[in-house]
Amino acid sequence: MWGKPAETTMSERRDNLLGRPTEADSFAPGPQNFAGGPEDRMDAFSEILNGVRLNGAVYFTAEFSAPWGFSAPQAKTMAATIAPGAPIAAHLVVYHLVIEGGAVVEMTDGHSIELKPGDIVIFPHGDAHHISSGKGAKRPFPDYGITAKIKSGNLTPLCAGGGGSTSRFVCGYMSCDPHLSRPILSGLPAVFKVNIRADRSGQWLESSILHLVEEAASGRVGSEAMLAKLSEALFVDTLRRYVAGLPEQQKGWLAGARDPIVGKSLGLLHTRIAHPWTIADLANEVGISRSALVERFTRYLSEPPMTYLTRWRLQLAARSLEKTSRGVADIAADIGYESEAAFNRAFKREFGQPPGRYRSDRKSMPPRGPGNSSRKGKANSRRAPRYAN
Repeated sequence: MWGKPAETTMSERRDNLLGRPTEADSFAPGPQNFAGGPEDRMDAFSEILNGVRLNGAVYFTAEFSAPWGFSAPQAKTMAATIAPGAPIAAHLVVYHLVIEGGAVVEMTDGHSIELKPGDIVIFPHGDAHHISSGKGAKRPFPDYGITAKIKSGNLTPLCAGGGGSTSRFVCGYMSCDPHLSRPILSGLPAVFKVNIRADRSGQWLESSILHLVEEAASGRVGSEAMLAKLSEALFVDTLRRYVAGLPEQQKGWLAGARDPIVGKSLGLLHTRIAHPWTIADLANEVGISRSALVERFTRYLSEPPMTYLTRWRLQLAARSLEKTSRGVADIAADIGYESEAAFNRAFKREFGQPPGRYRSDRKSMPPRGPGNSSRKGKANSRRAPRYAN
């Protein structure tokens, strides 16, 4: 029932499902010098994603006729409904992929985005929003049985609306660790869109997702697991396209990861987290003077490399304290601290309490998502502007 991004029949989509794009047609090719270039790449973006432990799923499909609309609350308030299997501490990123027709997304502050076929709109911080046919759609919107449909796990399209022009879309989510995903999420606006039909790789990905949605709706064994993996691929592909389209003057972690010098520096710091780095060592590795490295790194991330490294190490330590029962001394050694006392002091400066108390408090209170650290003092992440330019 679900449409197709190009003139492709269902049988053709099935034949091509396992025919992944070739190397020359890979997902969302990045900028030429992304994180140092292919000849000497330390890809910080991939390094972060490899450790984030993404888990994705499609939770809703619909075919609405105008006028129509529905309201989505903050992701954390509907986590139990759309992501019942996700860890309670996980951060949820919600997305909608428009297959046919159009839609208008409106944030709670009135900011709106128009969507066309092939557009995927992502809410990195799980913000509440409305999505509708636009003109003629008036709030409050009816439920249409959406909540019951999602709870049932039934992926057959929900058909509703006023009988006008048709819009079809797929809704999904990604769950990720709030500590490990912080660098990427903190650099993203409240909402952004990317069109995935600009090249064959995006068209292949969309066709494959639609095919697996149909298979999952029919109950075919293994289809939901494959759909989850493709949902993750769709999220990563969208992020890469977003990064590739950032303006040259853009600041922040994502823009820094694209820069050949800053990106290589980030890659080195993330892949060798326990190494006894000095600014001289790092500058020598990336082939630039110490002063030039500090200036360039700070221009993108608003802090010098060693300060960034300390923050990232402590984020990893906080995650270990929450997720494991390992001793404080072992955790400190894992992230490059030779002295447990020095680690304790640094951790208390960052989070406002020593590691032991942090661990015990987290066992007795609800976990927090990105940007909600209990740390006292200045914020430990640099949030991007609320909306993309």
